[in-house]
Amino acid sequence: MPARRATSATGRPARSQIDRSIPDALRQRTARLRRLDDVLGGGDTFSVYLGEYEATKNLLRKGSYTEATGRGLLSVLAEQAQQAGWAAFDAGNHSVATRLYETSHKAALEAADTPLAGNALCFLAYQKIGADRRSAVDIATESCRTADTDAPRGVRALLHERLAWAHAVAGNADETERALNAAEAALAESDGAPQPDWVTWVDRDELCIMTGRCWTELRRPLRAVPILQSVLAGFDDTHARDKALYLSWLADSYLAGGEIEQAAVVAGRVLDLSAEVASVRPRQRIAPVLQQLTAHREIASVTETLEEARR
Repeated sequence: MPARRATSATGRPARSQIDRSIPDALRQRTARLRRLDDVLGGGDTFSVYLGEYEATKNLLRKGSYTEATGRGLLSVLAEQAQQAGWAAFDAGNHSVATRLYETSHKAALEAADTPLAGNALCFLAYQKIGADRRSAVDIATESCRTADTDAPRGVRALLHERLAWAHAVAGNADETERALNAAEAALAESDGAPQPDWVTWVDRDELCIMTGRCWTELRRPLRAVPILQSVLAGFDDTHARDKALYLSWLADSYLAGGEIEQAAVVAGRVLDLSAEVASVRPRQRIAPVLQQLTAHREIASVTETLEEARR
């Protein structure tokens, strides 16, 4: 006979006791699964990340736990919601991404995890940039305030570089530079404090890439090109989505600087790298460059790249 579920004195199913070690175990599992994002696009990872989020939400709803364990579970839920939201965003499902980011922000605040709450706002700002630049700047500014100066250095570096990006897209050059300087100062700290896994990818190369992206957006190709060229020369092709995205800004800067052939060659690399990646973003990012290249069809490298784009 199948085992019967334990019941409480009221006859309702008893709530299973969640051990205090479970939040840490789930956080470690979340960290391992996050590595999938290094090599796969959101179209491949979304269902995995959403499943993890739903499982933790089910534990919170049906389990029994201490207040401290509950806060730990809420913090993990916030982290998982951000990862699932990022995958949805990468796959082009913006409404789902927004809901998950908002859920993450609420859970992080309930867990009193201000770094994660700040990062949830940061994700919302990043998503809003295309539609409402002023709102994106405001939300990104609030994300830095939410995380506070006590946040780990990697968190502060990430939030300030995302603030720099919001300012760059809004055309605010001075504010962009100040935010980039704040991110660099945070990274330069060496207090030995542990960093959350969700910011371990934030390093000097990442900051250089964001710096190059910002100067590209601000139409400063003489600043952008050397930075992007240098850091992307050693960037592994196994990170195909990210390399394709970053190269799209290099192609954009070449074009802004009048280097048409170079822009076409780099745009071709973007197409090659993004061909088998389940992410909508590289093709979206390179589309304006390809459109501008159509005015230079007489150049052989441009013709080749445009033909590749049509395949």
